[in-house]
Amino acid sequence: MNEQVPVADLFAGPGGLGEGFASLNDFFRIELSAECSPPAHKTLKLRAFKRALEANGESLDDYYRYVHGQSKMPFSAATRGAWHHAEQEALCVTLGQENDDKLFTNALDQRQFDSANGVMVGGPPCQAYSVVGRARNRGIAEYVPENDNRHFLYREYLKLIQHYRPAVFVMENVKGILTSRVGGKRIFNQILVDLVDPDSALERAPNGPGYRIHSLVDPDIVFRAGDDPETIRGESFLVRSEDHGVPQTRHRVFLVGVRNDISANPEVLRPLPAVTTGQAIDDLPALRSGLSRKDSDEGWLDSVRAQVRQLAPEARSAGQRDIAERLEATISGLRRRHSLSRGGLRYPKMKSPTLPAQPDLADWWDDPRLEVLLNHEARSHMPSDLGRYMYASTFAELHGRSPSGSGDFGLPSLAPNHANWMSGKFADRFRVQLRNEPAKTITSHISKDGHYYIHHDPSQCRALTVREAARIQTFPDNYFFEGNRTEQYTQVGNAVPPWLARQIAEIVRGVLIAHSGHASCGHLQPRPEPAGTIA
Repeated sequence: MNEQVPVADLFAGPGGLGEGFASLNDFFRIELSAECSPPAHKTLKLRAFKRALEANGESLDDYYRYVHGQSKMPFSAATRGAWHHAEQEALCVTLGQENDDKLFTNALDQRQFDSANGVMVGGPPCQAYSVVGRARNRGIAEYVPENDNRHFLYREYLKLIQHYRPAVFVMENVKGILTSRVGGKRIFNQILVDLVDPDSALERAPNGPGYRIHSLVDPDIVFRAGDDPETIRGESFLVRSEDHGVPQTRHRVFLVGVRNDISANPEVLRPLPAVTTGQAIDDLPALRSGLSRKDSDEGWLDSVRAQVRQLAPEARSAGQRDIAERLEATISGLRRRHSLSRGGLRYPKMKSPTLPAQPDLADWWDDPRLEVLLNHEARSHMPSDLGRYMYASTFAELHGRSPSGSGDFGLPSLAPNHANWMSGKFADRFRVQLRNEPAKTITSHISKDGHYYIHHDPSQCRALTVREAARIQTFPDNYFFEGNRTEQYTQVGNAVPPWLARQIAEIVRGVLIAHSGHASCGHLQPRPEPAGTIA
């Protein structure tokens, strides 16, 4: 382990970005991670425990007993040491709060974080930058962007870079950061300027070389100290996940900072075959949705049948005979087969995933030792939403697109009790994740309701489960999400896709290998002591 390159994972969430680096465990190790949300931290700590067992060559029996539900505790007396390691590695801290900052940096120092050769990764919280967050802020009386500290959380990241001077850092954020403005100025431009020269940005004495910022999609895009940020197209830093084997159209900004004393430049991400939603989740067991009140198999079937009895005649009257016939055929199929289950936190595993176009991704998901499917439980919906979901997924099957707005949802019983429904402002309130295309971006909003994440199979009448969302985010199937179901959804939606993170980690590894001149580069250069303080 002493020969591995240490990685500090900041604003880690459940560990998606760190998972990509940790998967290259012959080269990287997660030295320390920071996450402020207790449920996400619990997930992060459990994953750190699994890695500690693997690193020490210990049996994984305790881990599997826990995720299989056979033990209430993840560790036993035999593995207490690995659990203690996980507790020290994954910290529940809020970066930006003085006491937590001290706790995190003291832990890095105690672990002798090899900053000269190490890597820092992470993405500061994005609520202030996201398009949805900005729209919400505009509705807040007397909201002043300059007074919203969330715009400047990247400076907590910056302070650690300035102090420790890692060899490489990777910073991720939402697409909205490219257009977000504070005081009339683009915040993205200021971030670029600050990252290449942390000393000047924080008005501190020189503490080592600065950085140049590379794009992961355009090899000619490099931002250096003294460059005019107005000449840089922010979209040049935008990574489109679907171009790199991730089954969703997730577009995020990635900045790769390379310290100026390292001459090697990162390669760009290579294109990979597209993966569709169906390829990602159709091998998972089919489930039925729950009913928000008095749920039962018969009650659910009666509710779906009642919805079809109402919708089919309306569809015929509207000239949608094909949809009416498909709805009725779906109900007939449900009557003939056994009742569907709602799934569960641990649900019987059916079969291993197959993905001929990307067998490596199928292997990444699969774990032959896993006896159950984790976090695969359908949420409950109102009977009227069951009808909307069945109609929407039937429409998508027949037309190859998700229905949109009051035009496509024109049947009388489909209109929600929403004052502005006919305005057109809520055209995407209900969206099917199409079987033959990558899914739309999985975000934390999936924890609120399932309307935007409708499963493409009409017979299931439901939103995606946590496991299906995790598959689309490319989390391995043995990744167990702690907390209640809402908290699990939030963790998955906020994460970086681990399969994409692994590809980024391979690029960072290439930089460090090229700089060191050999493939086992545990020590690139002597480690200098960090100067000054963090605060």
